[in-house]
Amino acid sequence: MGDWSVPIGALGEEVVARLCELLDNAGRGWRKLAELAGAEKRFRCSAEELEMCSLKVLEPRGSPTQCLLQLLAERDCTLRYLLGCLERMGHTQACRVLSAAVQDMIRITVQPESQVVAEGARVSLTCCATGPPGLVYQWFCGKWEVPGATSPELVIDTATPPGQPEWYICRVSCGATFTFSRWAHVQVEKSSSPSSASGYCPSMAGLQILRQPRPCRLAEGDTLVLECRAIGNPPPQYQWFRNRRPVEGAQAPQLQVKLVTTAERGSYSCRVFNLFHEVWSQEVDVEIGPRLFTSGGSWQEGDGGSPECGSLGQLYATDKVALLIGNMHYLHHKQLQAPMVDVHALSALLRQLDFKVVSLLDLCKAEMQMAVDEFLLLLDKGVYAGLLYYAGHGYENFGNSFMVPIDAPSAYTSAHCLCVQRVLQAMQQRRTGLNTFLLDMCRKRNLNDDVIPQVGALEVTANIVFGYATCADAEAYELSQGELSNGIFVTFLKRWLLEDEKITVLLDKVAEDMGTLEITRGRQALELRSNLSERRALTDPIRPPGRDETSARNLQWAKAHVLPESRHLHFDCGVTVQLGFAAEFSNIMIIYTRVVGAPEDITKCEARLTDIPEELDVDLKCTNKESPEEVGSPLAPVWSLGCPSCCLYSRICGLQKLRYRYRGMDDFVEERQRVSVGRPLIAKLNLQRAVSPSPPRSPLSSSPPRSWGVEGSSWVNTPEENLSPEVPSSHTV
Repeated sequence: MGDWSVPIGALGEEVVARLCELLDNAGRGWRKLAELAGAEKRFRCSAEELEMCSLKVLEPRGSPTQCLLQLLAERDCTLRYLLGCLERMGHTQACRVLSAAVQDMIRITVQPESQVVAEGARVSLTCCATGPPGLVYQWFCGKWEVPGATSPELVIDTATPPGQPEWYICRVSCGATFTFSRWAHVQVEKSSSPSSASGYCPSMAGLQILRQPRPCRLAEGDTLVLECRAIGNPPPQYQWFRNRRPVEGAQAPQLQVKLVTTAERGSYSCRVFNLFHEVWSQEVDVEIGPRLFTSGGSWQEGDGGSPECGSLGQLYATDKVALLIGNMHYLHHKQLQAPMVDVHALSALLRQLDFKVVSLLDLCKAEMQMAVDEFLLLLDKGVYAGLLYYAGHGYENFGNSFMVPIDAPSAYTSAHCLCVQRVLQAMQQRRTGLNTFLLDMCRKRNLNDDVIPQVGALEVTANIVFGYATCADAEAYELSQGELSNGIFVTFLKRWLLEDEKITVLLDKVAEDMGTLEITRGRQALELRSNLSERRALTDPIRPPGRDETSARNLQWAKAHVLPESRHLHFDCGVTVQLGFAAEFSNIMIIYTRVVGAPEDITKCEARLTDIPEELDVDLKCTNKESPEEVGSPLAPVWSLGCPSCCLYSRICGLQKLRYRYRGMDDFVEERQRVSVGRPLIAKLNLQRAVSPSPPRSPLSSSPPRSWGVEGSSWVNTPEENLSPEVPSSHTV
């Protein structure tokens, strides 16, 4: 019985060619297939994509069907879905071709596992597969065939001297059809213990540490790597400790901490254990100090944060930093749609201009204030462009603009909001080279607020630019054109943002374009305020590498954009689950789970995310969904491109609310594994340290959990081929 859950990208060239031959016609052909496949939203092709397919007939070997199948493959369409479409078309010939191809497909059921062994031991690697009769196995060491290794099991003699790990992979073939297993590496270690001279006996019950961790001295921003390797029977398990307290989530032979700070300094050791024994590694000291930099010999910092000027008048920046905030889901006010799409679009464009971008959605007042405080830490003398974009509800009183957080009461005042002019004043104290504010909000008078805020006098710096989406005492609008439509301001702004123009000239062009929109004429018009005296543009280059070295700024930004590493979890029943991550915004993360291996006697298996921390903003109805579109994000077609097929998806919002708490090692219940993902993305900046309690959760939410979990259930899955060496993953035991 063939496996219909694999993606159509697994089809061989001969099968694709035969399908193209059958479907490249105007009757029951590729257009009808595209129409039926589009019944599911994520497989729907746009008019431009269909036109691209039809133009393939003009190419010498072009095929509209092949182009369509490629589009479906990019969206992780399965063979089962394709067969269903062909059956609804009534194309029996194409159904027979596809069915015959699936019967001939090869599926690897047991993957070889990486191992660390003592010198002189014998190692066994196993690869098992199902498929048509007459499967042929061939093992490779690197890119070379292992002579005579043509059975599912490969036995390796490690009597050779220890050295670099050797990588092994198995090819399973039947005729012209073949597939590869995952890579497995065998590391041969020379034991430091005299008792191991006779070699390691696989039947020995015990533990022996082969590689001890070593002390190290690092600077802030470096990567800490400590390693402890052991052998034993049963296989060893690991738990790292810092200052004799467990390090959360550190249960792998290698401990890796990216972008370290002085908080990670201390004494480290590793507890190695199995069912019967326990040993400890030696304790080593890790010293972490501040990174010291020297400025370039020809660099002269000017007063007031003036950027470096080249010989031909070219202005340079020491850095370019942007904070983008979009508030949509208000508790007591009208809900908005455009901020999510606007923030995402501007983030992508600003990154093309080498901006460090922090993008956040749906912040309460305390979170907005903490986000601004962290944003100010990214600014420094000579930082060329401190850019703040805000999309959401707002108002303007007595010449001061106010951004409204999502928790503002129905009759809010300035006490409930953030004053833009106060942010500008704080930015001036950082001596930035260019302060740009893009405010996509209403500027109507707030009749509930009659307080005149005492902001204080602003400095005369000749480097301030305000781009308002609308005029004073007017409203800003968003068009209702579907989930993925931008607001009016960003619709025109993104057309010009990448142009090499002085920022004020660029905004003038945006204003001219906005004036051509008939629907908002007389209602909304961009307003520009500026005292900029030099030709400064968002496209101006950053200072050459080696001269832009401000440790704290780079570290602060980088720590807010580190995703947890993908990992594999091994359950007692023999199932292996992959846990992966993708970022939608700095405070919104996608978690996907999929089964990558299961014993032959388990026909259905599913990996579900459970026990999500209660402080996070998660709609439980939108977790563990089979397609990205079901998690409730209009941006799913964007981030799902980097996710593998056959997954369950969950969207985790409000990472800025994640509080730090210490957890020890917990036992597992039934077939669950507790997984710590640390403090991902913006959660690393601890914006919750002064935040009031979050809004109430959905009544469907579960009781307060202690940790994140992945639970086994039911789902058909096929392991994906991995044709590159696999780094050993960490998992809780």
